[in-house]
Amino acid sequence: QQIVPREYGVLILFSVALVIFVIFANPFFGIKNDVKLKIMTSNSKSLLNHITCTLLTWYKTTTAQAAFEGKDDEEIWFGLEQEFTLFNLDQKTPLGWPKGGMPSRPQGPYYCSVGPENNFGRMITESMYRACLYAGIEISGTNGEVMPGQQEYQVGPCVGIDAGDQLFMSRYILQRVCEDFQVYCTLHPKPIVEGDWNGAGMHTNVSTKAMREEGGLELIKKAIYKLGAKHQEHIAVYGTGNELRLTGKHETASINDFSFGVANRGASVRIGRDTEAEGKGYFEDRRPSSNADPYLVTGKIMATIMEDVEPEVIAALNREEA
Repeated sequence: QQIVPREYGVLILFSVALVIFVIFANPFFGIKNDVKLKIMTSNSKSLLNHITCTLLTWYKTTTAQAAFEGKDDEEIWFGLEQEFTLFNLDQKTPLGWPKGGMPSRPQGPYYCSVGPENNFGRMITESMYRACLYAGIEISGTNGEVMPGQQEYQVGPCVGIDAGDQLFMSRYILQRVCEDFQVYCTLHPKPIVEGDWNGAGMHTNVSTKAMREEGGLELIKKAIYKLGAKHQEHIAVYGTGNELRLTGKHETASINDFSFGVANRGASVRIGRDTEAEGKGYFEDRRPSSNADPYLVTGKIMATIMEDVEPEVIAALNREEA
């Protein structure tokens, strides 16, 4: 603990800064207590900057923690799909793209692909996968994404606020691995705005214990109705630059409208075909952007779906074939 000044306008206050660390095994040095979850700006030049960032992190984590507090019996699981885009060091040319130009083929063959003409960056995702396993992160898969040079990995299922801890540390590990390969990685949700290319998101899969049991589908739908009633509140904490991605095209719904449906990648929230068939399972909130704060996203979802209200029913936009 350390007493430090905190500045708001013309007032200078004093407060105690308490930093809580989550410890992960270090995949880069093999020392268990060396890597700590400590979110701070990399260019802090003063103690005030250091504390301001610490307090911002504290606010985000405590806001999320408040949503989970006292609800352990819900056993809420989150599975986070982290998409990212890899560039050459010029920060302008995605991996696999000709310098100053566009790929000769449209998007399509790059998704979950194999072959040097289709997949660009597998060595990075597989290296970070191994590093995350060593660190104790619940990483559950990787895949090439729709746009060439775009990749994805999945973290979870994780219980409650642990999803935020693990996702943030996985992002650190991703950047360290990219440093080793001398490749630039961005979490911008729409790094290429010209042409017919997908953006990048952090699709968030959600399931409570009751949703995973018999009759869970009705609880899933009720939770989705609650999310729809607070659509703009969620958009406000679902990442920056998301208006460039959520256009209603490229497997997204419009940022201005809320929708849900079975097997519908063009909806705000998707129910999987298997969940519909079994009558229980999970739902996928497809709105969060790739740069979204996982504490804010998971905390906001938890707070909304736990509200004791009767939401208005929303008509489903199901996809008949998927």
